[in-house]
Amino acid sequence: MKDPQIYGYWPYRDRPRIKWPGDKKLAFWVAPNIEYYELHPPKNPHRSPWARPNPDIVNYAYRDHGNRVGNWRLIEAMEKYSIPGTVSLSVAMCDHFPEMIDTVNNLGWEFFSHGVYNTRYAYGMDRAQERQMLQYTVDRIKAQTGQQTRGYLAPALTHTVHTIELLAELGFNYSCDLFQDDQPQPLNVPGNPLVSMPYSLEVNDHYAFNVFGLSPQQYTDVLKRQFDTLLEEGGTSGTVMCIPIHAYLVGRSHRISPFEEILRYADEHKDDIWITRAGDIADHYLANHYDDARTHIAQFGGSDAT
Repeated sequence: MKDPQIYGYWPYRDRPRIKWPGDKKLAFWVAPNIEYYELHPPKNPHRSPWARPNPDIVNYAYRDHGNRVGNWRLIEAMEKYSIPGTVSLSVAMCDHFPEMIDTVNNLGWEFFSHGVYNTRYAYGMDRAQERQMLQYTVDRIKAQTGQQTRGYLAPALTHTVHTIELLAELGFNYSCDLFQDDQPQPLNVPGNPLVSMPYSLEVNDHYAFNVFGLSPQQYTDVLKRQFDTLLEEGGTSGTVMCIPIHAYLVGRSHRISPFEEILRYADEHKDDIWITRAGDIADHYLANHYDDARTHIAQFGGSDAT
């Protein structure tokens, strides 16, 4: 297939500097994934939701711990250091555990769409079906929280060839589905201006614990090294650090204390970093750096089509 050139090539060196509010070096945001996994989801021919035959009670209950226990621990830890969450939300949570959504909404956390269930995938959807799913998530978040959804992360990281284009068409401002950079980058899609927001798989707790097999303290050390490098580089470039987490992992009783270390570490550096939400990063970037970035990218042959 032809490369759709969703984003252009843009070497990191000598880019125009991003100036964050207060001349901060690093924009720092935390993305709790508040998700719902179904015990016996409908079958998708492209992917099985569980490693065991359905119903997979073991894996279902393992993840359900996050919504019953882990999220509450995580909320307390983040509030302790005045760090707002930008929630990657399975919108079915609004029906299954509305009290949790209301709690974090009242704390001023932001919500972005992570599909309906994390056991229902975009694989196999045609354009109209995916558009309907995206619109439903926007409408459901609005009804529950009053917030206008700004961002998107595909459920279980499942995409179609239409996903990014549909986000711009429906008025989204940022996508977390691309992991290509440590700064926001304009995306080459018609419609609403859309940026790729730095998310991360490398420092995502799912990969840290379930794929890389790190201990809680090793995970904290990885986060600190990521933070230190991006902070140093941010003095001349303006960088973004996202910590994507899942309460059924980091919210466990033996992991929450080591994780608090990185929250405390960020708080100790608050004179140099902008502790914020993804939507605020997108707003600032679109208002102050988006146009200059497109011009600069075009010099390297990146598409400038909108």
